[in-house]
Amino acid sequence: MSRLEVTEKIISTKVAKGMKWSDVADKVGLSKEWVTAACLGQMTLNAEQAGVIAGLFELSEAEKQWLMVVPYKGSLPTSVPTDPLIYRFYELVSVYGTTFKELIHEEFGDGIMSAIDFKMDLKREPNAAGDRVSIAMSGKFLPYKTY
Repeated sequence: MSRLEVTEKIISTKVAKGMKWSDVADKVGLSKEWVTAACLGQMTLNAEQAGVIAGLFELSEAEKQWLMVVPYKGSLPTSVPTDPLIYRFYELVSVYGTTFKELIHEEFGDGIMSAIDFKMDLKREPNAAGDRVSIAMSGKFLPYKTY
C-alpha cells in the first residue's frame, strides 16, 4: 500500500458518497483548502484529524497511518501541467511571476513568500457576466539573511 493508493481511495469514496470537500473540512475543523490538500496527500494530519478522515472515508488502520506520514510535496506528474485548470496557474506564474517578484521585492525587500506559513481562501464571486473564481493567498514574508 502507498500514500497514492490511500489518496485514490479517498477520492473514489468521496465520489461514491457524493461528499463535498467543505463538508469534510467542517468535520475536521479546518479550512477546506488545507483539508483538501491533506486528503490529496500534500499535508500531514495529526492523529485526531487522521481519525476523522479515516472514519469519513472508511479507511483501515494501516491506511489511516499514511495520513500521518510527512508526504513528498508536489503532486503534479509532469513539470508543465497538462490539466487545463492547473495549466492556467502555470500560465499565471509564467506571465505574472516576474511582476509578483518585482512588487514583493519593492514592498518587502529581498526574500520570498512562505508556502509553509501560508493560508488560502477560495470563493465563488457572483458576477453578471459569469461567476468568477476568487483566490486569496497569504504567506509570511521571509527575508534572505546575510551571514
